[in-house]
Amino acid sequence: MKSQIKTLKTYDDHKLWNKLRAGDEKSFSLLFEKYYGDLISYGNSFSPFAEKVQDCVQDVFADIWLYRETLKTPDVVKAYLLSSVRKRIARLYERDHIFRKISTTDCIEFLFDFSVEHELIDDEATAERVLHLNNLINNLPARQKEALFLRYNQGLSVDQIAEMLEVNYQSASNLIHRGLLTLRKEWKVGFSIIYLVSSTVL
Repeated sequence: MKSQIKTLKTYDDHKLWNKLRAGDEKSFSLLFEKYYGDLISYGNSFSPFAEKVQDCVQDVFADIWLYRETLKTPDVVKAYLLSSVRKRIARLYERDHIFRKISTTDCIEFLFDFSVEHELIDDEATAERVLHLNNLINNLPARQKEALFLRYNQGLSVDQIAEMLEVNYQSASNLIHRGLLTLRKEWKVGFSIIYLVSSTVL
């Protein structure tokens, strides 16, 4: 399974996107397989209803295929897909009357809990410090936590995060900066915070 994921990562997103726009089903399937897991995990961070999240992700891909000829090639395909899933879930909340009306996606709360990989824990003392860091991250405001996740776990730029969260560049940058500032203030152990944040698993 890991080798299959590694192989999928070697495919160029823009080439796959342009081929699927031309009607190539194999390219569409490869793009689906490449990002399905990431999109499901991200979607589950907003909703406890796994089946509905799966429906949202599948609907995003269904729309991409249905409207492929009219779609532009995004600067970053992964960012486009993540953003599409986020918006789809927001519309789902509105449809299910969880919110009366949603004009932006900032009404949906990022619920993901960070958890550092076990390979980083080599002794009991280290495990305790890592657990402390997990708690620090998970106690951040939801928007700060999501911004850190998108920046260091998903590798998105500040511009892309700003677009996804529907805020300006400075606001997105401030979310990341404030999150890191809080962690650095409380975290006094010799691990790199950014390394640990980017090493989390879903």
